[in-house]
Amino acid sequence: MIEVQHIKKGFDGKVVINDVSATLETGKCNLIIGSSGSGKTVLMKCIVGLFEPDAGDIIYDEQNFTSMSTKDKKAMRQQIGMLFQGSALFDSMTVEENIMFPLDMFSTKTRGEKQKRVDEVLDRVHLTDAHKKFPAEISGGMKKRVGIARAIVLNPKYLFCDEPNSGLDPQTSLVIDKLIREITTDFNITTVVNTHDMNSVMEIGDKIIYMYQGLKEWEGTNKEIIFSKNEKLNSFIFASDFLQDAKDMRMLEMKGKISNDRNMNDLLK
Repeated sequence: MIEVQHIKKGFDGKVVINDVSATLETGKCNLIIGSSGSGKTVLMKCIVGLFEPDAGDIIYDEQNFTSMSTKDKKAMRQQIGMLFQGSALFDSMTVEENIMFPLDMFSTKTRGEKQKRVDEVLDRVHLTDAHKKFPAEISGGMKKRVGIARAIVLNPKYLFCDEPNSGLDPQTSLVIDKLIREITTDFNITTVVNTHDMNSVMEIGDKIIYMYQGLKEWEGTNKEIIFSKNEKLNSFIFASDFLQDAKDMRMLEMKGKISNDRNMNDLLK
């Protein structure tokens, strides 16, 4: 579990995050959503330690990450996996070498043990034949899966995903969402996803934090978000006519005016 306590962050005198608090739960996909400029990316970077908050605390399982020494923060970061928006693979390294990189940096395993671990995570992301390929030789979706494999190779307790479906087609996005969900539940990881993909929100949003102009405007689950009465949130999520139609259909279903076998998951797929 990660606790965000009254975080504030600004740049050049402009407040970007203002007194944000939240609890990010273990074994669940915790999504941070919001439009461009809402502060969601800055919030994630504060949580993961890429930005130092101006005020407030980040607590990782009762350990205050914000006030840790540099040495202790380095040790904590070895428990954190990160999937970057553009995957951030090394072009000059093969898939296998990219995934082994964190093991070479932080692990004392033998070469054989490292190879076994690389094989395990590649199998986990369904890329058993990609070891010797270079990033330029694989698709965008495969690059994301390699990024996920690298993020989990050290068996992290915490997984951060920055716009994991950016640049992907809808079908591939579903594959990535499913993979993130499976890894989160199978390994009981605290997963934090920064996204604007409403399909991801509905598919894997166990907990959702909606950011608006640096403030936490709303929080809840993917089952609750469709019925929110928050006007700012509704303007954000129902920008799509399709989602508005889905909400209307769900409301009719709740009133018994259409068949119950047409559930929300069917409407949103």
